[in-house]
Amino acid sequence: MIDAQRLTEKAARYGIDVAPIADRLKRYAEILVEYNQKVNLTAITDAEGIEDKHFIDSLLLADCPEVRGKMVDVGTGAGFPGVVAKLYKPELSLTLLEPTGKRVDFLRYACGALGVEAKLLKERAEEAARKRWREGFDVATARAVAALPVLAEYCLPLVREGGVFIAMKGAGADEELAAAGGAVAKLGGKFAGRRQFTLPDGSARVLLLFEKISRTSPVYPRNGGKIAKAPLR
Repeated sequence: MIDAQRLTEKAARYGIDVAPIADRLKRYAEILVEYNQKVNLTAITDAEGIEDKHFIDSLLLADCPEVRGKMVDVGTGAGFPGVVAKLYKPELSLTLLEPTGKRVDFLRYACGALGVEAKLLKERAEEAARKRWREGFDVATARAVAALPVLAEYCLPLVREGGVFIAMKGAGADEELAAAGGAVAKLGGKFAGRRQFTLPDGSARVLLLFEKISRTSPVYPRNGGKIAKAPLR
C-alpha cells in the first residue's frame, strides 16, 4: 500500500510534517482499499494516487490556519478532507456530513479503526442547515461535490458569522468564482482569498476562501432540487 516515507517527503515539500501520523495514514489507505471492494468509495486505489489526490490534497486544506474550531466536511464521501484534517489537527471538532448510508457505515468503521473522534451525520447539507446545525460551525469545506454557486448554498448556511467556507477546487476555480459572486453575497459571504497549489501528480488545487460576514437569510438554503436546477446568481 502507500509508502509512508514517500508520503512524508511529499508533504515536506509543502512545509507539512506528517511524520507523526504517517502510520495512521497508511492504515487509512489500507482500510479504504479493502472496503472499496464491497462499497464504491473512490476510483483512486493505487498507492501514489491515494498519496497525492487524497492525502496531500486533504493536508493542504488541513494546514490552513483558518481550519480550526468546529469544522464540517460537507459530502465527505470516504472522509476527505475531514478525517485527514482531524488526524493532522486532533484539536479540531469534526463533523462529517454524508447522506449515503453505506458511506456513513464506512466512516464509522474507519474512524473507529483509526481512533478518530468525529460526529457522523447522515444528512443532506440543505436539510442539516434547516436544523440545529445551522450557523453552528467555524469552518465548512467540501471537495468534488458541486459547482461553486450550488456549493455555496450548501455550505455557507452552516457557517457561523465570522467563520469561513473553504471550497476545494481545481483548474477551473476562477471561472466558478466569477459565477458565484451573487450567490455568495446573498448567503452572507464575502470572498476572502485564494491559495493555489500543484499536487505531486501535476494537477491543480485551488482553495477558495469565503468569510461569513452576515447571517444567512432564513429563505436559504432552498430545497435540493431548486439549488441544483436554479443556482443562485
